[in-house]
Amino acid sequence: MTAMPESSIRKLETAFFAQYVSEHKKNLFRHILNNRTRFATVVLEDIYQSQNASAVLRSCDAFGIQDVHVIENRNVFDVDKGVTIGSEKWLTVHRYRTPDSNNTDAAYRELRQRGYRIVATTPHEKQVELPGFYPKEPVALVFGTEKLGLTPYAIEHADEWLHIPMHGFSESFNISVCVALCLYHLRGCLQKGSTDWGLSPDEKETLFLHWLRKSVHRLPALDRKFRELLETSDLPSPD
Repeated sequence: MTAMPESSIRKLETAFFAQYVSEHKKNLFRHILNNRTRFATVVLEDIYQSQNASAVLRSCDAFGIQDVHVIENRNVFDVDKGVTIGSEKWLTVHRYRTPDSNNTDAAYRELRQRGYRIVATTPHEKQVELPGFYPKEPVALVFGTEKLGLTPYAIEHADEWLHIPMHGFSESFNISVCVALCLYHLRGCLQKGSTDWGLSPDEKETLFLHWLRKSVHRLPALDRKFRELLETSDLPSPD
Protein backbone atom coordinates (compact mmCIF):
# COMPACT_ATOMS: atom_id res chain seq x y z
CA MET A 1 0.00 0.00 0.00
CA THR A 2 1.33 3.44 -0.90
CA ALA A 3 1.94 5.64 2.12
CA MET A 4 -0.42 8.58 2.37
CA PRO A 5 1.30 12.00 2.09
CA GLU A 6 1.58 13.96 5.33
CA SER A 7 -0.44 16.82 3.84
CA SER A 8 -3.33 14.45 3.12
CA ILE A 9 -3.20 12.98 6.63
CA ARG A 10 -3.25 16.47 8.09
CA LYS A 11 -6.33 17.40 6.06
CA LEU A 12 -8.11 14.25 7.19
CA GLU A 13 -7.10 14.88 10.80
CA THR A 14 -8.35 18.46 10.57
CA ALA A 15 -11.71 17.31 9.18
CA PHE A 16 -11.97 14.68 11.90
CA PHE A 17 -11.28 17.00 14.84
CA ALA A 18 -13.35 19.82 13.34
CA GLN A 19 -16.45 17.69 14.01
CA TYR A 20 -15.94 18.16 17.74
CA VAL A 21 -15.48 21.96 17.73
CA SER A 22 -18.26 24.52 17.36
CA GLU A 23 -18.60 26.62 14.22
CA HIS A 24 -18.24 29.75 16.31
CA LYS A 25 -14.87 28.65 17.65
CA LYS A 26 -13.63 27.50 14.24
CA ASN A 27 -14.56 30.85 12.72
CA LEU A 28 -12.78 32.58 15.59
CA PHE A 29 -9.65 30.49 14.91
CA ARG A 30 -9.68 31.50 11.24
CA HIS A 31 -10.11 35.17 12.10
CA ILE A 32 -7.24 35.12 14.59
CA LEU A 33 -4.98 33.19 12.21
CA ASN A 34 -5.45 35.94 9.64
CA ASN A 35 -4.00 38.36 12.18
CA ARG A 36 -1.20 36.18 13.52
CA THR A 37 2.42 36.92 12.63
CA ARG A 38 5.84 35.36 12.76
CA PHE A 39 7.46 38.45 11.26
CA ALA A 40 8.24 39.37 14.86
CA THR A 41 8.93 37.14 17.82
CA VAL A 42 9.62 37.74 21.50
CA VAL A 43 12.66 36.31 23.28
CA LEU A 44 12.83 36.17 27.10
CA GLU A 45 16.16 35.63 28.80
CA ASP A 46 15.99 34.24 32.35
CA ILE A 47 12.65 35.70 33.41
CA TYR A 48 11.89 34.32 36.87
CA GLN A 49 8.72 36.00 38.17
CA SER A 50 5.77 33.92 37.04
CA GLN A 51 3.39 36.89 36.98
CA ASN A 52 5.68 38.82 34.64
CA ALA A 53 6.25 35.80 32.43
CA SER A 54 2.52 35.18 32.25
CA ALA A 55 1.69 38.80 31.48
CA VAL A 56 4.19 38.71 28.62
CA LEU A 57 2.54 35.63 27.12
CA ARG A 58 -0.86 37.29 27.40
CA SER A 59 0.44 40.39 25.59
CA CYS A 60 2.01 38.29 22.84
CA ASP A 61 -1.30 36.56 22.20
CA ALA A 62 -3.21 39.85 22.30
CA PHE A 63 -0.91 41.48 19.73
CA GLY A 64 -0.91 38.45 17.43
CA ILE A 65 2.65 37.25 18.07
CA GLN A 66 2.69 33.47 17.56
CA ASP A 67 6.16 32.47 18.78
CA VAL A 68 7.87 33.12 22.09
CA HIS A 69 11.44 31.95 22.68
CA VAL A 70 12.37 31.32 26.31
CA ILE A 71 16.01 31.16 27.43
CA GLU A 72 16.59 29.41 30.77
CA ASN A 73 20.24 29.72 31.77
CA ARG A 74 19.72 30.41 35.48
CA ASN A 75 15.99 30.67 36.03
CA VAL A 76 13.11 28.33 35.21
CA PHE A 77 10.31 29.90 33.20
CA ASP A 78 7.08 29.47 35.13
CA VAL A 79 3.56 30.40 34.08
CA ASP A 80 0.73 31.61 36.30
CA LYS A 81 -2.43 30.42 34.54
CA GLY A 82 -4.49 32.83 36.58
CA VAL A 83 -2.69 35.65 34.76
CA THR A 84 -2.49 34.13 31.28
CA ILE A 85 -6.21 33.14 31.35
CA GLY A 86 -5.39 30.37 28.88
CA SER A 87 -3.55 32.49 26.32
CA GLU A 88 -0.43 30.32 26.56
CA LYS A 89 -2.09 27.35 24.89
CA TRP A 90 -2.55 29.28 21.62
CA LEU A 91 1.14 30.27 21.43
CA THR A 92 4.15 28.34 20.21
CA VAL A 93 6.73 28.46 23.01
CA HIS A 94 10.31 27.44 22.23
CA ARG A 95 12.46 26.70 25.29
CA TYR A 96 16.26 26.68 25.48
CA ARG A 97 17.29 25.02 28.72
CA THR A 98 20.20 22.63 28.18
CA PRO A 99 22.08 22.31 31.51
CA ASP A 100 25.56 23.86 31.72
CA SER A 101 25.20 25.45 28.29
CA ASN A 102 25.01 28.95 26.87
CA ASN A 103 21.35 28.80 25.98
CA THR A 104 21.39 32.42 24.85
CA ASP A 105 23.87 31.49 22.14
CA ALA A 106 21.74 28.49 21.14
CA ALA A 107 18.64 30.70 20.90
CA TYR A 108 20.46 33.35 18.87
CA ARG A 109 21.78 30.75 16.42
CA GLU A 110 18.32 29.22 16.01
CA LEU A 111 16.70 32.61 15.47
CA ARG A 112 19.23 33.62 12.86
CA GLN A 113 18.69 30.34 11.04
CA ARG A 114 15.01 31.26 10.95
CA GLY A 115 15.91 34.60 9.36
CA TYR A 116 15.48 36.92 12.34
CA ARG A 117 17.44 40.05 13.12
CA ILE A 118 18.27 40.06 16.84
CA VAL A 119 17.13 43.26 18.58
CA ALA A 120 18.15 43.64 22.23
CA THR A 121 15.93 45.91 24.31
CA THR A 122 18.52 47.81 26.33
CA PRO A 123 20.27 51.18 26.40
CA HIS A 124 23.30 51.12 24.10
CA GLU A 125 25.55 53.63 22.40
CA LYS A 126 24.15 52.54 19.02
CA GLN A 127 20.55 52.31 20.20
CA VAL A 128 17.43 53.30 18.31
CA GLU A 129 14.54 54.69 20.32
CA LEU A 130 11.21 52.92 20.03
CA PRO A 131 9.32 55.70 18.18
CA GLY A 132 11.89 55.51 15.38
CA PHE A 133 11.97 51.72 15.12
CA TYR A 134 10.52 50.52 11.80
CA PRO A 135 11.79 47.00 11.01
CA LYS A 136 12.02 45.99 7.35
CA GLU A 137 12.96 42.37 8.05
CA PRO A 138 11.83 39.76 10.61
CA VAL A 139 12.87 40.76 14.12
CA ALA A 140 13.37 38.95 17.41
CA LEU A 141 12.91 41.35 20.33
CA VAL A 142 15.01 40.19 23.29
CA PHE A 143 14.02 41.12 26.84
CA GLY A 144 16.07 40.48 29.96
CA THR A 145 15.50 39.48 33.53
CA GLU A 146 13.53 41.74 35.86
CA LYS A 147 16.38 43.01 38.04
CA LEU A 148 19.53 42.81 35.93
CA GLY A 149 18.23 43.08 32.38
CA LEU A 150 19.96 41.27 29.54
CA THR A 151 23.26 39.49 30.04
CA PRO A 152 26.39 41.04 28.50
CA TYR A 153 26.45 38.17 25.99
CA ALA A 154 22.90 38.85 24.85
CA ILE A 155 23.67 42.55 24.39
CA GLU A 156 27.04 42.13 22.70
CA HIS A 157 25.82 39.56 20.17
CA ALA A 158 22.65 41.41 19.13
CA ASP A 159 22.32 43.00 15.69
CA GLU A 160 20.52 46.08 16.95
CA TRP A 161 19.62 47.75 20.25
CA LEU A 162 16.22 49.21 21.09
CA HIS A 163 15.46 51.64 23.89
CA ILE A 164 12.17 53.02 25.22
CA PRO A 165 12.63 56.70 26.12
CA MET A 166 11.69 57.58 29.71
CA HIS A 167 10.97 60.94 31.28
CA GLY A 168 10.76 60.34 35.02
CA PHE A 169 12.87 59.15 37.95
CA SER A 170 12.38 55.47 37.13
CA GLU A 171 15.19 53.98 35.09
CA SER A 172 13.21 51.16 33.54
CA PHE A 173 9.74 49.76 32.95
CA ASN A 174 8.47 46.49 34.35
CA ILE A 175 9.30 43.84 31.74
CA SER A 176 5.66 43.07 30.99
CA VAL A 177 5.00 46.77 30.39
CA CYS A 178 8.10 47.01 28.21
CA VAL A 179 6.99 44.08 26.07
CA ALA A 180 3.49 45.49 25.68
CA LEU A 181 4.79 48.92 24.63
CA CYS A 182 7.17 47.43 22.06
CA LEU A 183 4.53 45.12 20.61
CA TYR A 184 1.94 47.89 20.41
CA HIS A 185 4.37 50.00 18.41
CA LEU A 186 5.48 47.10 16.26
CA ARG A 187 1.92 46.00 15.51
CA GLY A 188 1.12 49.51 14.34
CA CYS A 189 4.14 49.45 12.02
CA LEU A 190 3.04 46.15 10.48
CA GLN A 191 -0.55 47.23 10.01
CA LYS A 192 0.42 50.49 8.31
CA GLY A 193 3.34 49.18 6.26
CA SER A 194 3.57 47.12 3.11
CA THR A 195 5.50 44.24 4.69
CA ASP A 196 4.06 40.75 4.16
CA TRP A 197 3.81 39.88 7.84
CA GLY A 198 1.04 37.24 7.84
CA LEU A 199 1.31 33.48 8.21
CA SER A 200 1.64 31.29 5.14
CA PRO A 201 -1.34 29.06 4.19
CA ASP A 202 0.59 26.02 5.40
CA GLU A 203 1.33 27.67 8.76
CA LYS A 204 -2.33 28.56 9.15
CA GLU A 205 -3.42 24.99 8.40
CA THR A 206 -0.92 23.57 10.88
CA LEU A 207 -1.95 25.94 13.66
CA PHE A 208 -5.65 25.47 12.90
CA LEU A 209 -5.28 21.73 13.50
CA HIS A 210 -3.18 22.35 16.61
CA TRP A 211 -5.85 24.65 18.04
CA LEU A 212 -8.62 22.18 17.20
CA ARG A 213 -6.77 19.54 19.16
CA LYS A 214 -6.33 21.97 22.06
CA SER A 215 -10.08 22.54 22.10
CA VAL A 216 -11.45 19.00 22.29
CA HIS A 217 -12.18 16.91 25.35
CA ARG A 218 -10.80 13.37 25.70
CA LEU A 219 -7.94 14.03 23.28
CA PRO A 220 -6.17 10.66 23.83
CA ALA A 221 -9.40 8.78 23.09
CA LEU A 222 -10.04 10.84 19.95
CA ASP A 223 -6.46 10.30 18.82
CA ARG A 224 -6.98 6.55 19.09
CA LYS A 225 -10.25 6.78 17.20
CA PHE A 226 -8.64 8.83 14.42
CA ARG A 227 -5.82 6.32 13.99
CA GLU A 228 -8.29 3.45 13.85
CA LEU A 229 -10.40 5.22 11.23
CA LEU A 230 -7.29 6.15 9.27
CA GLU A 231 -6.37 2.48 9.01
CA THR A 232 -9.82 1.63 7.67
CA SER A 233 -10.11 4.81 5.52
CA ASP A 234 -13.48 5.45 7.18
CA LEU A 235 -12.95 9.18 7.70
CA PRO A 236 -14.92 12.30 6.73
CA SER A 237 -13.76 13.80 3.46
CA PRO A 238 -11.90 17.11 4.01
CA ASP A 239 -13.65 20.13 2.48
